[in-house]
Order: sequence, then structure tokens, then C-alpha cells
Amino acid sequence: MAFAMVILKFSNWVLYQLLANSCYKAASKMRNYCFLISNPSLKSSQQPSLFPSVAKCSLEGRGSDTLVCDIQGTLLRSQSFFPYFMLVAFEGGSIVRALALLLSCPILFLLDYELKLRVMIFISFCGLRLKDMESISRAVLPKFYLENLNLQAYEVLASAGSRVVFTSVPRVMVEEFLNEYLGVSNVLGSELHAVGHYYTGLLSGSGLLVKHRAFREYFGDKKPDIGLGSLSLHDHLFISLCKEAYVVHKEDSKISCANTFMRREKYPKPVIFHDGRLAFFPTPFATLCMFMWIPLAIILSIFRLLVGIYLPYKLAILLGTWSGVHLEVRGSDPSRSNHKKGVLYVCSHRTLLDPVFLSTSLGRPLTAVTYSLSKMSEFISPMKTVRLTRDRKQDGDTMQRLLSEGDLVVCPEGTTCREPYLLRFSSLFAELADEIVPVAINTHVSMFYGTTASGLKCLDPIFFLMNPRPSYYVEILPMVPRELTCAGGISSFEVANYIQRQLADALGFECTTLTRRDKYMMLAGNEGVVHDHKRPKP
Repeated sequence: MAFAMVILKFSNWVLYQLLANSCYKAASKMRNYCFLISNPSLKSSQQPSLFPSVAKCSLEGRGSDTLVCDIQGTLLRSQSFFPYFMLVAFEGGSIVRALALLLSCPILFLLDYELKLRVMIFISFCGLRLKDMESISRAVLPKFYLENLNLQAYEVLASAGSRVVFTSVPRVMVEEFLNEYLGVSNVLGSELHAVGHYYTGLLSGSGLLVKHRAFREYFGDKKPDIGLGSLSLHDHLFISLCKEAYVVHKEDSKISCANTFMRREKYPKPVIFHDGRLAFFPTPFATLCMFMWIPLAIILSIFRLLVGIYLPYKLAILLGTWSGVHLEVRGSDPSRSNHKKGVLYVCSHRTLLDPVFLSTSLGRPLTAVTYSLSKMSEFISPMKTVRLTRDRKQDGDTMQRLLSEGDLVVCPEGTTCREPYLLRFSSLFAELADEIVPVAINTHVSMFYGTTASGLKCLDPIFFLMNPRPSYYVEILPMVPRELTCAGGISSFEVANYIQRQLADALGFECTTLTRRDKYMMLAGNEGVVHDHKRPKP
């Protein structure tokens, strides 16, 4: 009997919210929209602000001040949080979950803000593992938050000594970024309900966070020095409790984009490593375009893959270019003096296809050595690939043997990096050859990244080739002078650092001392080793 009453109450609530309440709000939206169309002069007069623009806030002498704000509509230039929920749905859930969120867009338009947020939370989080969300908040979302950070709002935030953020979006989506990148001391957001190691998609008992109520509970009678908010009524209520209040206008972001757009060099903390497959900001329209492109992309990627595996180099370049692959090659293959031993090509590492594109650019077969090569990648590779073991002596013997058989390609970073940085080069290669040719390689994608730290690495080439117009840049630099190699009395570490600087200068990248272990520990919580599990002998 009690269970039946619960079902009845839940049904009444759904009918009220989705039918009566939502239809009324949808009718109000359409009425207001039609009114604004017939009276365009009133558009700019909507939502007048009682507070000055954030651009008028002084940044001097704020070191001891306390600032409060929201991330949505204030710190971020994007007004909608839908793209960030889409990132959670796609990267943490599946393509089916992402499609469900996209299909909910017409319904979301009819709902008020609170119910809209609840629906997006349910679709994105229902059944999602807690550890998957932790990985997304650490490795995926920060890049997109930084790219959409409002420069004016951030400068005010950075000038304050103490920073507190109140937001209605789930705390787990923003806390990692706000703490690690913006130095926010406390983040108060909506809490999600979980059972065991999984989210239920529902809010905890406290429901959505109401900012002005949470503000009063947190500060009591104390008034913070600065409040930043948007033009919404909820933000006005909560920033009016501060000594000074400023608002971020939508028009400011559109008209003076140069003043609100944050360039990479101004990031509070560089983003060297990030994960996830999506390379674009997944607004509803952009996500719709992706789903329309995927069927053709799968066919196109298979075609491009078969062309690269089975056809001669010149024909492969011709058909690959016709299918949309852009390959730019600079430099020429230097002449060699030692015909008894192969040339060692030292490349920057962007995707698993780096040796393939270098071999295609040179028009002749090469051998590549790599770490943690999956069986699938080894199977579909159109060139000979040899897996290294991380045992320095054994790997050195293997590479010496391969060099005696022909030319060899090595990526001494040991892992890929998407951003304009070069990781620390292993010095092993410098001890094995005197004829070393640096090769600067870079890629560009518009829809999918062809690398992953926590996903299926065997699909990396497929995702790269699924892009509408994937681009590869290959620049073959002059051979390293003999006097700058180990044969000239230079240590292997100095040779490795010299070549790293050469490649960084050619690409306009920045050198770092980070390693593959740093990358995988940050993004995936492991050392990035693909273990070869062999069956025990009977």
C-alpha cells in the first residue's frame, strides 16, 4: 500500500512538472519571444542591472578581500552548461547516453531552469561510476573550462585573496577545476545521490543548491567584499549581500570578445595533459553535426585505413588527399655516409600514426619501435613495429639489431602529447646511432582526438581518421652533425636535450621535463603499460 502511494505521488509530480507547469512556461516563453520580435527596440532593455559591469571593478589592493561568484554565466563565457553535461555523457558514459542527452534538447527548451538542470543531471549521471566522473573532472573538463573562461571575471577573481564559489550545477563537475586551476578555497554546489560506486542521477536530499540561501548559511551575518554574478535574478539576490557587487553582461562577451577571451599564455596553469575523444565544444548544434557525420566517418576511416595499408605510397597519398586527409611535408631525406647501418629518425610524438606518415612521406618502408603497443594496433599497422620492454639493456640490443637491418623510427617521448609541448626525451636512442635525423611532426583535428590515456588505444587510429579533414605536418630536419652526437664526445643526455630543443623550435612548442609516467598517473592513475597477458602453459 505504501509503495502504491509513493508511485501515485511520483506520477502526480511528473504530470504536474512535465505537462501543466512546463506547458505553461513554454507558452510564456513563446509569448515573450513573439512580443520581442514585434518590439525589437525592447530587446536591449530586458533584465536591467542594478550593479555595474565587472569591467569597472578595480583590481588594486584586493589581496585581503573575499570574493564570491558562480561559475555558470560569470566565470565562463558560455551561458549554457549543456556542453559540459554532454562531455560527461559522452566521455564518461557512452555514445548512446550522449545521443539521449541530445534528443532531450527540445524537451529542455520547454522546462524551467531547475527542472532542465535536473533532467540533464539524470541523463548524464544515472549509472555513471564515481571513479569515471573523477577522471572526467580531472582530465577532460579543465581544458574546456579554460577555453571558455571570461578574462575580465577571472582577473577580478585572481585579485582577491579568498575565493568562494556558489553554484547550482553539480559540485563534482567544477570543484577539481576551481581548486586546481583558479585557486578557489571553497566550492558549494548541488550534491548528487550515489549508491555504492554509482550515481543514481538524482540529487541528494538537499536538492539543487539555492545560492542566496547557501550564502547566508556559509557567511551568516558577515558580508564578503566582492560579489560577481550574471544578470539573472538569482545572482542579483546573492551578490546584493556583498559590500561590492558587479555583473557580467552577455553583450560584453559578444561585442568586446578580445577583452573577455583568455589566450593560452594567460592561463593560470598550463594544460599540458588532457584526455577524452571530443576535440570540439559540444553545443547542441555541434553535437548534432557530429552524430550526422559519424555514419559517413566510420566508412571513411575504414577506407583511409585500407588505402594506407594496401596501396603504394604515391597512390595512397593521392587517394588519401582526395578523401580529405591533408599531408604537408617539408625538408628532404638527407644523404647517408654509413650504408652498413640504418639512419635513426627521431620524431616528436602526436599519434600512433606518426611512423606511418613519416614512411609515406619518404616513400619507403621503415621500422618503428614503441612502448605499450596493443595487439590491435600491431595487427593493423602497415609497417613493421617492434614493442620495447622498458629494460634499457634489452631495448638497446633490440634497437641496435633493427638499425643493422635498416632505417628505424623512434619517438623518445614515449607517449603522445596533444598540446604544444614536448615531453622529456629518453637518451637511449642517442647511444645507438651516429646518424640521427630529427623529424618535427604535428597534427590537427576538428572533431575527434586520435589519442587516449584511459580509453581503448586500439581505436586511436580509427578516431583520428574519422575526422572530416585530419591534418599531418611532417618536417624533416637536417641530420645532426657528428660532433654533436655521442661519437663527438657529447653525452647522451645532452644529445637528447639538443634534439628536443631543435624539434621544439621547428614546431613552436615548449620543452618540458615531464615524462609518460607523469601523463598517465595524472590522466588514468596508472603508468600506461599495456600488459601482454599470456596463457599459462598446461
